[in-house]
Amino acid sequence: MAGKRKEKVKTKLTLTYLFLIFLAVISILPFYSMIIGCTHDNAALATSFQLVPGKYLAANFERLNSNVNIFRGILNSLFIAVLYTAISTYVGALTAYGFAKYRFRGNRVLFWIVLGTMMLPGQLGIIGYFQLMNDIHLLDHFAALILPSFATPVMVYWNRQYIDAYVPDELIESARVDGCGELKIFNKIIFPVIIPGVATQAIFTFVQSWNTYVQPSILLFSQDKFTLPVLVQQMQGVYKTDYGVVYLGVTLSVIPILIMFMFCSKKILESSMAGAVKG
Repeated sequence: MAGKRKEKVKTKLTLTYLFLIFLAVISILPFYSMIIGCTHDNAALATSFQLVPGKYLAANFERLNSNVNIFRGILNSLFIAVLYTAISTYVGALTAYGFAKYRFRGNRVLFWIVLGTMMLPGQLGIIGYFQLMNDIHLLDHFAALILPSFATPVMVYWNRQYIDAYVPDELIESARVDGCGELKIFNKIIFPVIIPGVATQAIFTFVQSWNTYVQPSILLFSQDKFTLPVLVQQMQGVYKTDYGVVYLGVTLSVIPILIMFMFCSKKILESSMAGAVKG
């Protein structure tokens, strides 16, 4: 009996591992195909699906660099995404802390209003936001894309749930007894505790800001201020598209996202391990 049970467990584990490997291959295949596409010319990509690297990477890069200033676009996107992520994570966490640990009249109602704004699509207010930016003379400025980071309801919602679950009231009271001010309590005690949750939200916020196309294409007019998604879109012609160049532009746009993911994942693991050791 014991031998048969072990065989069943071994079979189940083998099937599980094979299924997970299958899912991993499916997940990696589009990215692999995109990288391979960077190394082929338009004729090869138009006629068949390529799985083997080609020899046109340098030529594709030359055409890419001659059509658009791709590195300028990367710097613009990086500047906007980093600032947007930093502001939204800190302000969102601070606002969530206020909702979670301060009892004031209208707390619950105000929080439900914040939740209500999550249900509205961002494109719905783009016309009004365009007019507002025009009135305060911020059109064609990076500030027009960074200002919404001060009001991110998703960040407020998830951080409030995290603070409610992992930050006891006794911890805050102890800090107040020791003479800590409210802002110092948040910066020195609360924020380090909620770093895993903040880092997780930072990944999604960075990816969203990095990949945003609609807002930059509407609010920015100067070629030297265009973000990477706008420049990649410009490489797609009306009658002809150089797919090798487009693949290369998309591949370059993915690299900072991977770096951000690795950095935040490391922070999540470090904080989790530190919590486990303390526990």
